[in-house]
Amino acid sequence: MISGSLVALATPMNPDGTLDWERLDGLVDFHIKNGTDAIVAVGTTGESATLNPEEHCAVIRRVVDLVKASAEGKVAVIAGTGANSTTEAIDLTREASKIGVDACLLVTPYYNKPTQEGLYQHYKTIAEAVDVDQILYNVPGRTAVDMLNETVVRLADIPNIIGVKDATGDLARGKELINLVGDRIAVYSGDDATAVELILLGAKGNISVTANVAPKDMADLCRLALAGEAEQARAISERLMPLNENLFVEANPIPVKWALQQMGLIQGGIRLPLTPLSAPFHQDILSALKSAGVK
Repeated sequence: MISGSLVALATPMNPDGTLDWERLDGLVDFHIKNGTDAIVAVGTTGESATLNPEEHCAVIRRVVDLVKASAEGKVAVIAGTGANSTTEAIDLTREASKIGVDACLLVTPYYNKPTQEGLYQHYKTIAEAVDVDQILYNVPGRTAVDMLNETVVRLADIPNIIGVKDATGDLARGKELINLVGDRIAVYSGDDATAVELILLGAKGNISVTANVAPKDMADLCRLALAGEAEQARAISERLMPLNENLFVEANPIPVKWALQQMGLIQGGIRLPLTPLSAPFHQDILSALKSAGVK
């Protein structure tokens, strides 16, 4: 089972928006050296919505190759392969499986607003079409569709659905989800601000935006929380809280890419319709990095 700190990796780009392979290599190395347990390549934080299919698969392949060469199997690679077209999600998931990922992460179909039965059939169809471990991803604040816990319960019976990323930030709901399916599939936090508490309730880790800029701290937080060391884990979470909050002052990944640029890890490239971080928020991000001990 994949557990611990799973970074939702930002995709480095040149100022003109083309992919920056050199900085991608550097980011992967940065995470391997700082204890990240798994890298999510081209998830929604990785601007999957604006990468074409060839770029999407090329980034996944690059990350897999880098991890195999450098991490000796110690770091898992999860490919973001969700789409609001079931056929497209199958195609991406099939290609990621061929590349050799450890699992795929599939966001709920955005904009379409499917019913709960539609969500069930969407994920069931993908899982039956591609024999690779798959993690459900519910983030209603971004997709305008909410996959209810009852639907996750149904999907947990499918053998290669092995986890769910709960990015609702609702701890009561997350606790219920763990109670309902935690003995069959892994529940992961998808909300940095509440991650430590959900792990202490039984979640297996955190699929994290904050880990992009504070990988060692997030890895330590997850390790301590998984071990039941609540006081120490909460102390790290409190220190990271300004980051957890300020990395969402504008739509993700705008703030985290700007923060990574200030750290010298990437250039300022981001693809429309997203734009660089607005100037009024610059000091907020700098202050958050400093208070977390990152910069």
